[in-house]
Amino acid sequence: MSEEMNIQWFPGHMTKARRMIAANIKLVDAVCEVIDARIPYSSRNPDLDEMTEGKPRLIILNRADQADADATKQWAAHFRGAGAVVLETDSQSGKGVSGFPAAVRALLRERLAYYESRGQVGRKLRVMVAGIPNVGKSSFINRVSKRKAAPVADKPGVTRGKQWIVVDKVVELLDTPGVLWPRFENQTVAENLAFTGAIRDDILDLETLGANLMLRMRDFYPARIAERYKIEIDPAADGFTLLSDAARRRGFLISGGECDLSRMAAVLLDEFRAGKLGRITLERYDDELVGD
Repeated sequence: MSEEMNIQWFPGHMTKARRMIAANIKLVDAVCEVIDARIPYSSRNPDLDEMTEGKPRLIILNRADQADADATKQWAAHFRGAGAVVLETDSQSGKGVSGFPAAVRALLRERLAYYESRGQVGRKLRVMVAGIPNVGKSSFINRVSKRKAAPVADKPGVTRGKQWIVVDKVVELLDTPGVLWPRFENQTVAENLAFTGAIRDDILDLETLGANLMLRMRDFYPARIAERYKIEIDPAADGFTLLSDAARRRGFLISGGECDLSRMAAVLLDEFRAGKLGRITLERYDDELVGD
């Protein structure tokens, strides 16, 4: 059983971002939602559907290179079944990004036909790009636009203002700041966001977070942590025991021979986020999770 964590984070600039989305949704033809393929459910803001109701949806499963390929296939099928166009991408390498303009045209083919019927050939298709912090939204935009159009940093809350970005002669993007929601009713969702860096580390108990990530790895990918940290995996071991075992094997010790759990937790989180533990998806698609 994971250790209880009470994770809450809703900086003031996110209230401003919500207002911005609400004020500008009427200016766009569709919404492109960038999510983290490692946590496809947790990295979707549940408020976004309401804020963008009625707009066609393109789902970008970003960081697909770091996610479990079989799990990503299941999630993509789920989103397509819900009526969205889905694109799997890796914004760092650019893989999959070139398919974006065609995906927008496919999503908005009826609107394009309508424009053409009214003699408005070449009229712009405007797409709002939305997503929670730190899912790679800015990197995706920069890849799509082939220029440094959006600020990029490996921390949440970087994009703050509104800007239009030209993709090609037809498609324009409206970038928006990443928006989390005011309260996490599900602490597993909050943990998943913390694991991937969508919530700032400096407000978290990293030792407990690291221990809980060890538990997830024990349940989903035990061989990965056994190989990476040269430890034996007891299916009944708690997260702190696994974290201590890994710290001892790495030589992370402090005075008195005690394990330096803070250092080990930081290494574990860094290596998970960098993909050094392999291709990992922390959420399996099932009807109960998504509420079908």
